Amino acid sequence: MDAKLSAQTPSQSLAGRLAARPFTAAAAALAIGGTATILGAWFFQYALGYQPCPLCLEQRYAFYFGIPLAIMVVLGERVGASRKVLLLALFAIMAGMIWNTGLSTYHAGVEWKFWPGPRDCSGTLEGLSSPGSLLNDLQSIHIPRCDDAAWRFLGISLAGYDALISAALATIAGWGLWTALRRPRSS
Repeated sequence: MDAKLSAQTPSQSLAGRLAARPFTAAAAALAIGGTATILGAWFFQYALGYQPCPLCLEQRYAFYFGIPLAIMVVLGERVGASRKVLLLALFAIMAGMIWNTGLSTYHAGVEWKFWPGPRDCSGTLEGLSSPGSLLNDLQSIHIPRCDDAAWRFLGISLAGYDALISAALATIAGWGLWTALRRPRSS
């Protein structure tokens, strides 16, 4: 166990303990929050039968790279990885979550009909009216539409919740960066 951690008193605040190891605190929260989000998405897909649209699947990419990277940050700090590498990893997670916040917000806006969505999963498909086997094949395939919210709770769709969660995770990564940058390099 770390000498710094063993010297902590029980009365030390949680904020103080978290600030003492910002990389670990932020990365652990990112890994836990990201894992819970993906498990929730898989629960809706596999247990409840809500098939994800192409935008839903694209929104998962940030979690697919962010979760393993956050775990590597936790492990990296434990084994003494370079501070620059840890900072860069947290920055990459933050950037991915900011991007995902924008994508999820765009998707929620498509569901609310604020703006048009991608042609491959919203609106009408054009040029498929000619007879033939292609049309018959396409009629048997069901691609969930990006402009129809399959589920809402308190008026917010899954894309809306993903935007909120991604923004929260980006904030946590930003906190980890900010706190780590304010600390002297020797610690």
